[in-house]
Amino acid sequence: MHVVISYDVSEDKRRTKIHKILKSYGQWMQYSVFECDLTDTQYAKLRVRLSKLIKPEQDSIRFYFLCRCCQDKVERIGGERVRDETIFFA
Repeated sequence: MHVVISYDVSEDKRRTKIHKILKSYGQWMQYSVFECDLTDTQYAKLRVRLSKLIKPEQDSIRFYFLCRCCQDKVERIGGERVRDETIFFA
């Protein structure tokens, strides 16, 4: 499954930990946005890891699931090129 993950975390230490975890699952696209190609198992593990780190009353993490059809509709202007286009979409 292709997932765009965004996060808004108020504390630097927690934000850094979340960034490092997400970096191991996908590609960092913008300051608090990652694009990931995950199996169901990877997604479940990632959610558990992230939910243990955040403070729900202060922080938020959003998961946007893109179907194959929607992946072709993603449009970019500028920014760094996608590193491996066989895994991530542009």
